[in-house]
Amino acid sequence: MASPSKNVPEEIIGLDSVKKVALVGNPNVGKSVLFNALTGAYVTVSNYPGTSVEVSRGNAVIDGHLWQVIDTPGMYSIHTITEEERVAREILLHETPDVVLHVLDARNLERMLAMTIQLIEANLPVILIVNIMDEAERMGLKIDLELLQQRLGIPVIGAATARKRGLDEIRSAISSYATQQRVERRFPYGRTLEHDISEVVGCMEGEYILSRSSLAILLLQQDEEIIELVRHREGDGYAVLAEIVREKAFERRESFHLDLSLQRNAIVKNIINGVFDSPEKRVVTFSERISNWSVRPLTGIPMLMVVLYFGLYKFVGEFGAGTVVDLLEKKIFVDRVNPWMIASVKALIPWEIIQELIVGEYGIITLGFRYAVGIILPIVATFFIFFSFLEDTGYFPRLALLVDRLFKYFGLTGRAVIPMVLGFGCDTMATMVTRTLETVRERIIATLLLALAIPCSAQLGVIIALLAKAPGALAVWSICLLFIFLLVGLLAARVLPGEAPMFYMELPPMRLPQLSNVLTKTYTRMQWYFIEILPLFVIASVLLWLGKITGFFGTAVNAMTPVMASIGLPKEAAVAFIFGFFRRDYGAAGLYDLQTQGLLNGRQLTVAAVTLTLFIPCVAQFLVMKKERGWKVAGGIGLFVSLLAFGSGYLLNKLLLLTGLLA
Repeated sequence: MASPSKNVPEEIIGLDSVKKVALVGNPNVGKSVLFNALTGAYVTVSNYPGTSVEVSRGNAVIDGHLWQVIDTPGMYSIHTITEEERVAREILLHETPDVVLHVLDARNLERMLAMTIQLIEANLPVILIVNIMDEAERMGLKIDLELLQQRLGIPVIGAATARKRGLDEIRSAISSYATQQRVERRFPYGRTLEHDISEVVGCMEGEYILSRSSLAILLLQQDEEIIELVRHREGDGYAVLAEIVREKAFERRESFHLDLSLQRNAIVKNIINGVFDSPEKRVVTFSERISNWSVRPLTGIPMLMVVLYFGLYKFVGEFGAGTVVDLLEKKIFVDRVNPWMIASVKALIPWEIIQELIVGEYGIITLGFRYAVGIILPIVATFFIFFSFLEDTGYFPRLALLVDRLFKYFGLTGRAVIPMVLGFGCDTMATMVTRTLETVRERIIATLLLALAIPCSAQLGVIIALLAKAPGALAVWSICLLFIFLLVGLLAARVLPGEAPMFYMELPPMRLPQLSNVLTKTYTRMQWYFIEILPLFVIASVLLWLGKITGFFGTAVNAMTPVMASIGLPKEAAVAFIFGFFRRDYGAAGLYDLQTQGLLNGRQLTVAAVTLTLFIPCVAQFLVMKKERGWKVAGGIGLFVSLLAFGSGYLLNKLLLLTGLLA
């Protein structure tokens, strides 16, 4: 766990002892937006111990008190099914938060209140945040928050966190509620269920964070983690308790879960009676119309094409990789920074071998920093602006629904669209995100497709900018990548055993993003990305320098010359592929240099772009693959991808020569 003072400015360190507030709720209800609003940029993200699930932690100062804020993974119930839900409950069980903020979507109040009931019954310090109120109001929905608060017996706050609405009230509630004395609250179930709960509770003597009645229900639901917890706490008395639970569970084995669900729904209906009012003819907002269009294939696919054209091609490809790269790389680095650095280093350092390390052909400044800052930085920055903008519009969950049917042919669900899209920013980051997929089979297939046919933003931006200059080249590259993606995905789904799980996803409202949110997310992602790539580019420059002075680099280029010739590329193209061993975007930047020098015609540029895109994952991505999937899977994917890359390049070169295209 991060130190409480690790991620806060010095002026707020040393305040009162740190308290905890946990954010819980369904996915896509605005937890992360609220988390960012409370914590700002002071955030750490790490795996929860013993799992592959990431948990975000940040710090906030509220009324002079330092709070650690925990953004838990999405959960639908205290009775857990997915690994994300288990982690969220583990945080509630073992980290004893002083306040639990249950964030729900005002438009789906009735459905989501069932979890609120469970949290209250568990005797947790719950504050209910009825979020996305602005959208609910636009739809004509009315919610009496004061009456809802009276019936639940906990603080209830209406909010629209994406619009900064309700944040002051939330902070005030956190500060005051943590010090209040709570009284255990129960909602009445049917006579039979109440009798069963009472019998189980009567046999429990251990001390627990959750209420005994809540634990009794979970025991009757045969919740394995809770069974282990109770066995440990009850000690010798567990045998009697276990026998009673076994008898009750057996007696009601066919109807217990259904009865419990129906009774909780009845409780919720009684609570919202008079609280929630919807118009007879509900107002359909413009954002809802766009939402509906985005998930229907007939309108959703054209919308996706428009998004890709203006987002990736025009903004990232032309503006980021074209206009901004030309400014930074050519006019600043090549024309100004590099000549000044070369003159300064030669004047200050008499040893030619050290000069070569800093400002030589593969120098840290003239190559490493030029690639990282002049070429990679503007492309990655424009991509993350585009990605953050789309993320805040609520488009990604709808894209997941749109592609779900197609992804099922690959053994995936629509949920996999998130790591796939994120892969266009950074395949290393996207490979880590595959851990959110439900099955090992899905994770392996997604990791393979990311390593094979998803170019990162820097690589993609450079390739789009280069191929756009050769008529037809970009179309050939796109068709090749799409064909290989589909072919390998279909084959992987048939080779790997297992079935794709059911897919469901909460849809947040579609809205215009706030500039401050977009810039904060972009800054956070850029910080992570640049901290990762800059040292790798420096290390790559040092290794290339060592390779040059020892002759190893020249030997490697000569060894790859026959391979380059087999796919129709000049000897110099081997340099870009050697760069690609360090990072894919490093290799793309090398391709940029070759094109600038006029060493590649249209056909060769297209073949090089396809082969390099399919080429072995960069070092960082490979190491993450090894960490997430193990040596065997990572090594197998790396070998398969490399062989397929050069095989595809060979066939494409022959086809282009035969047809005379892109000559």
